[in-house]
Amino acid sequence: MKKRLISLLLLSLVLVGLTTTLSGCENVTTRADTQDTWTKIKKRGTVVVGLDDSFVPMGFREKSGKLVGYDIDLARAVFKLYGVKVSFQTIDWSMNATELRNGTIDLIWNGYTKNPQREKVVAFSNTYLKNKQVLVSLKKNHINSFNDMTGKTLGAQSGSSGYESLENNPKLLKDKIAKKTPIQYDTFTNAFLDLNAGRIKGLLIDSVYANYYIKHEANSAAYTETQGTFDSEDFAVGLRKGDTTMKAKINAGLKTLKANGTLAKINKKWFGNQQVEN
Repeated sequence: MKKRLISLLLLSLVLVGLTTTLSGCENVTTRADTQDTWTKIKKRGTVVVGLDDSFVPMGFREKSGKLVGYDIDLARAVFKLYGVKVSFQTIDWSMNATELRNGTIDLIWNGYTKNPQREKVVAFSNTYLKNKQVLVSLKKNHINSFNDMTGKTLGAQSGSSGYESLENNPKLLKDKIAKKTPIQYDTFTNAFLDLNAGRIKGLLIDSVYANYYIKHEANSAAYTETQGTFDSEDFAVGLRKGDTTMKAKINAGLKTLKANGTLAKINKKWFGNQQVEN
């Protein structure tokens, strides 16, 4: 009888703990979907942006450790219009939506692609830059099309739009590669290291990253860049669904920066004479 009472007590404690955990998850979801935090952020004077700090040229660290990039300049320019400073926080990119919804960060602003899957949990600003996925390889690998990757090892970043495109459209590339499964990397920097070392034969990557990285390599002529048939992508700012005021502020800010020429200056700084679509 005593053992039975102890078992019932332990079961009750487990159920209470589970209920509390579920309640906590529901509260986080409810806040993310309904709470408008603009007044609090404006009063605080700082908005926290989550990013992968190795994503050139959108947001990355120079050798000195200084954080620079296209999205860094753009975010600061937008919030300068409202007298709000931007604090950038490095996150595990595969956990970006979780970090946003639990309040660790206020925005995802780092070459973040709009797509239907993400729109289920995250709100998006207007598009501020167009992007596409490309296959990068070394010329010596003789990879000039997706078909040339048949039976070969492909790399992709975990949680990236490229990885999602690969999974959602398997016939285009995934079904051709070795084991029909890509090698996943936490950063594109590590993926390029493996590509250069021959551990992978191709890398599916954002064109903005590929173009910038290859351009700044001493042996840039050693790479090939192949466009497949994945849909083009829209870079936008990711927000909690409840942050309708901040979404309106960001959209208005982007419109102002385009009208006053600031956006064109940022484009020129990071992409030079390369044609980009905003």
